[in-house]
Amino acid sequence: MDPRDLRQAFAANLRRLRHAKGISQEDLAYSADVNRSYVSKLEKGASYPGLEILVKLANVLGVEAADLLKAEPGDSAPDS
Repeated sequence: MDPRDLRQAFAANLRRLRHAKGISQEDLAYSADVNRSYVSKLEKGASYPGLEILVKLANVLGVEAADLLKAEPGDSAPDS
């Protein structure tokens, strides 16, 4: 998998899970002890999260860290 695809899958999953839980970016950031603007960048796919941040966000969202990295069917471009 291309790293850009992984970053976009993470961004989409983070947004989807946060919305499903009804949590604002600010509340997620506060609970995970990260900056709100950083959460925004992650959700836009503009930044790569470190492993510690990945785990913190997953814990707040109540999912496994791996769930944040799973590509949904149709999320990635077909292999050339």
